[in-house]
Amino acid sequence: MNDMEVIKLTCINCPLGCALEVRYIDEEYVVTGNRCIRGKKYALAEISNPTRILTTTIRVKNSPYMLSVKSNGGIAKDKIFECIQILKEIEVQAPISMNEIIVANILDSGIDIVATKSIGGDELYG
Repeated sequence: MNDMEVIKLTCINCPLGCALEVRYIDEEYVVTGNRCIRGKKYALAEISNPTRILTTTIRVKNSPYMLSVKSNGGIAKDKIFECIQILKEIEVQAPISMNEIIVANILDSGIDIVATKSIGGDELYG
C-alpha cells in the first residue's frame, strides 16, 4: 500500500456497518469512519491477514441428512477453498453432538471444524 492509496471497507463486526477507509500515512495505517475500536481492529486485520468463519455441510453415513459445520475461529481467506475440499471428503457417523470437533486443527491453522447441531443415530436410519 502506498501513501496515495485508499482502501474502502464495510465493517462487519456489528449491525452498524461503518464505511471504513484505510490510508498508509507516515509508515502507519490510519483508519477512519469507524464508530468504535472494533472497526479499527477489523480494518487492520482485513488488510494484513483477512480471515473468515467457514460454514458448510458434510455427509452423514447411511443418511440422507447433511450435518452443518463451522470453523470455531477465522480461517485465512486464501485457505477457505482448500478447507472446503477437505470437508467434501469427510463423512461422519451419527450420533454427533453440537460443538463436537469434526476436524481438529484444519490445515495446521489452529482452528477446528465443529458441528453446529446435534444429530442422533436411531432416527436417521429408520
